[in-house]
Amino acid sequence: MDYTNYGLQTILSHYAEENEKYLGAAAVPIFETSTFVFESYEDIDEAFSHKNKRYIYTRGMNPTVEILEKKLAALEKGERAKCFASGMAAISSAILNVIKAKDHVICVKNIYGPTYNFLSKYLTKFNIETTFVNGENFEEIKEAVRENTSLIYLESPNSLIFMLQDIKKIASFAKERGIKTIIDNSWASPVFQNPLEMGIDMVVHSASKYIGGHSDVVAGCIVGNKDIICRIEENEYPLLGGILAPFEAWLLIRGLRTLEIRMEKHMKNALAISEFLAQHPKISKIYYPGHPSHPQYELARKQMKGFSGLLSFEIDCDIEGVKRFINNLKIIKLGVSWGGYESLAFPPVISYSKEIPAERFKDYGIKPGLVRLSVGLENVEDLIDDLERALSKV
Repeated sequence: MDYTNYGLQTILSHYAEENEKYLGAAAVPIFETSTFVFESYEDIDEAFSHKNKRYIYTRGMNPTVEILEKKLAALEKGERAKCFASGMAAISSAILNVIKAKDHVICVKNIYGPTYNFLSKYLTKFNIETTFVNGENFEEIKEAVRENTSLIYLESPNSLIFMLQDIKKIASFAKERGIKTIIDNSWASPVFQNPLEMGIDMVVHSASKYIGGHSDVVAGCIVGNKDIICRIEENEYPLLGGILAPFEAWLLIRGLRTLEIRMEKHMKNALAISEFLAQHPKISKIYYPGHPSHPQYELARKQMKGFSGLLSFEIDCDIEGVKRFINNLKIIKLGVSWGGYESLAFPPVISYSKEIPAERFKDYGIKPGLVRLSVGLENVEDLIDDLERALSKV
């Protein structure tokens, strides 16, 4: 049955699942096998002639992983998807598929830390240069283009201060000049934003976040058209070896079944908390595209269907005050990830002061009192009480 014309929750629940093939099992089976066997020489010979369509070895294709990939492609309005063992495996594979030695990349500032390091440090060994620009300023992106620019890398909203880029405008500009575009869509999830429909070439996700949703799996994915994914299947996917295992794929399929429902709850809780923080006397600023105080609130409403649960805020205090705030949280835990069912707080000054130069830390606009909050699925009244109690100690 073709579910592509059905609603989002129906796709999440049933798309790409052929229960009759699996003895009528309601849940997708885990094909926990490294290899597949054949009945004859002719059969395996034919399989090697169509390696992208036949199960031979799980490093190439696996039925459980394939079901997940079909669901993710449908969710992101793409033709095909490829899943990886981590978000960074997906991100680095997507970038490497586009660029070659001596190319130039344009990337927005304040992106995910490992992505920044991959572009600014690792790729320099291939004489690939990256220009980091203010993504909110379209003119700065235009001015950064060179003859050898092959990629514009976006993250909208970007990390920590959650500024947006005008996705449709940038994608159209890039297409006119033959420049490929990649966007990290982990913050919004496929529920609230679909960049491929706005002209982006590839969407990447840390599936460890909202797609998984239970803080029990590490994974990533790339979604794009058939030609792009086929190239990745022939090159980066098998050669770099960052494949997704069947069990992790099954966990993600399970997570997808509640994705729409969870995202609505994440948004509802985050909207209430952002309003609480915006009115609190000890909070000097909040960063959340779903709050009217965000400078790009109208753009956010235009290109997103909703808002996730990840935000940040500045406490009017020094590092010692942040320590007291963090150490007095009870329900909200201290952790580096986000997108799970649980609420997590993280002061970026911890990692950023150890991982990046001081001048870049300042360039990010990050102050010592900045706290990132991943709003979970708990009762929002309890979360607000927890924040109020911790802030009273600052």
